[in-house]
Amino acid sequence: MAESAEQVHARVRAVADEHGRVPLPSVASWDVFPWEVVDGALAAKPLAAPGPEEPREGEGGVDCAACADGPRGVIWANDRWRLRHLSERSGLPLVLILEPSAHLDLPDLDDAMAAEHGVLAVRIARVVEGLPNIARCHVQRIGDGAEHLHTWFMARTAGLSSIRGSFAVDWDDILPPGPEDVWLGDLAAVAERLAAYDGRAVPLDD
Repeated sequence: MAESAEQVHARVRAVADEHGRVPLPSVASWDVFPWEVVDGALAAKPLAAPGPEEPREGEGGVDCAACADGPRGVIWANDRWRLRHLSERSGLPLVLILEPSAHLDLPDLDDAMAAEHGVLAVRIARVVEGLPNIARCHVQRIGDGAEHLHTWFMARTAGLSSIRGSFAVDWDDILPPGPEDVWLGDLAAVAERLAAYDGRAVPLDD
């Protein structure tokens, strides 16, 4: 069972400084991070000049990490899709990634695969939001970093108002990871409940 809002808050306070703040995440140093402090006030960074698109990982199926033998962290799979977790725990209760087994981007899906992607997205969100202490499962596809389609599912703890909305992505990097046994239990629960619809749950030590 995912931690309650009170448990998360107490755990974060235990590692925060005297003002209740935890360290900035690595995203604050990314070139695409849009904010900076100017004269003591938060301001938007100047927009960079136009330029060529940066290559994405695995373009054309070359050196694609998602296509590598034995992708890590898979908790559920069927003949065409797999659901995996990040290699390490992060700040939100669960962060999951749905990806096709074949090297396909979102526009590459045929109508049957596109329909299945939609059905799976609904099922995963339904299962995650059915876990205790989870208020919402955010779903998003960005795709600027890698060509192989990867759709994100991010679980938000019920009762933590700071984490509502699109900034849940940032909080995932800010908050310290929760207990490993809780995380593993929730991963197993999601895999088993999803397998009740279709596919198979993959043992967490695979």
